[in-house]
Amino acid sequence: MLSSPLKTLLNIAGVLALLLGVVGLFLPLLPTTPFLLLASACFARGSTRLHRWLIHHRVFGVYLRNVEAGNGIPLKAKIVALAMMWSSLAYSFVRFEHLGLRLGLLAVGCAVSIYLWRYLPTLRPVDKTP
Repeated sequence: MLSSPLKTLLNIAGVLALLLGVVGLFLPLLPTTPFLLLASACFARGSTRLHRWLIHHRVFGVYLRNVEAGNGIPLKAKIVALAMMWSSLAYSFVRFEHLGLRLGLLAVGCAVSIYLWRYLPTLRPVDKTP
């Protein structure tokens, strides 16, 4: 069982992650998905009421329930996430000349890409034909 101060910190982190995820809906370089998943994980450990609210949210709920159930994310979401991430990384490569930073960004980009394509399941659309 978690202590009350730790639950409070998890709830604060969850709210901040949720806010960043919502801002990411409008700013193309800020990723929405990781922040929503982080918010869900924080709320799951910090507040069952906030977690329940988030996974039943009309916009984010279906997506988060699918991820938590192990069904994955839609192929379109994977493609958009990778396109946005690599375009941000390309901008960073042009903007910053430090070799260590470039190598670090490249390593993170490759690791995230591998995770998305190999380990995070792709949600298959349900066939609704009779």
